[in-house]
Amino acid sequence: MDSQSITKKKRDANIELLRIVAMLMIITLHFNNQSKALLELGEPASSVQIFATILEAIAITGVNVYVLISGYYLSSSKVKFSKILLLILQVYFYTLLISGAMMFVGAYSVKPEDKLDRALRYLFPISSEHYWFVTAYVIMYVLAPVMNAAVNTLKRKQLKTVIIGLLTWFCFIKSIVPAKFGTDRMGYDFGWFICLYLIAAYIRKYNVVLFRDAKRSALVYLVSVIVIAAIGFIFYKINFDTTTRIYSEEIGDYIYKGKFQYYAGVPCHYNFFFALTGALGLFSVFRFMRLKENLFAKVIRIIAPYTLGVYLLHMHFEIADRWVEWIEQIIGETPLDNVLTFFIHLVISVLMVFFAGIFVDWIRKYIFNFIGRVLGDTGLFRLIKRVDDDLC
Repeated sequence: MDSQSITKKKRDANIELLRIVAMLMIITLHFNNQSKALLELGEPASSVQIFATILEAIAITGVNVYVLISGYYLSSSKVKFSKILLLILQVYFYTLLISGAMMFVGAYSVKPEDKLDRALRYLFPISSEHYWFVTAYVIMYVLAPVMNAAVNTLKRKQLKTVIIGLLTWFCFIKSIVPAKFGTDRMGYDFGWFICLYLIAAYIRKYNVVLFRDAKRSALVYLVSVIVIAAIGFIFYKINFDTTTRIYSEEIGDYIYKGKFQYYAGVPCHYNFFFALTGALGLFSVFRFMRLKENLFAKVIRIIAPYTLGVYLLHMHFEIADRWVEWIEQIIGETPLDNVLTFFIHLVISVLMVFFAGIFVDWIRKYIFNFIGRVLGDTGLFRLIKRVDDDLC
């Protein structure tokens, strides 16, 4: 996930490039949502909405890929207390400093009645799911030593059976049953991250060659994207054709409902079957890739460790619902009437957010390194080192 998440040996430039691609995908998902560019159930579709929904299918694998990368490396490394602590401190760096900065410049948007709830989310960002991704990731990270022990102890057939069982629970059933289950978090939870972790650990331990070669892997990814988009469009159309007006006593007005209202969104759930196959296909493409050891590979290795900071910056509570509007003040409103101009606007917006996040997290790491040098010989740091040694 970031510089503390993998071993200190030289990083694989191909996988680090995939880490960057995955984060760009994630920002694209957030841009589509915040710009209101996606299809709305029961409403006629525009060309931009159709295009944005196709982009959604292309990018939906980003989160799964990001977690697969983490599992791929963490499963073969020692998980230290200091690494977990650094990750948590990184989260606090963003939750507290951004909130303080917004208050200082007078841009704090919290209503008086929401102050207590928001304060709890800033002071306890992991427990309160300030960032759902980080909450799921930290739990996965804490459980990593247990999962690594299981991966190293279980026979191959046993481990495969466990993975299939978990996938049946979290993925297979929900992908074909057009109803929402009470235990289904749509992939927004640590349970799904554990599935992805074990899959990545299995691939690494047994050096599993997915889909034979890069071309077949790319084909798996492409077919997965097409199926995700196609199912989404089909159920959108079914919902649109069956939409009826119903009076709701709860809101005192008419609402519009159609068939398969829930399942129309399932193809873009992270634990949807084809979102998984797409992620595995894309992951496999980059595993086969071999980048030359040149300036490009060096730049990739420099940038990739800061990608988590990109997420923590633009998905902060004070920023998540506002960054698209801020960018619009710089480059103009998001054009929702022309596909080409919409795409250009999206690319510029995504790159602006990405490089802003990289820069901020570079500053964050510089500050952390400085503190580490200053306090490296203190009792607290020696205690943390002893805990690391005892646990490892």
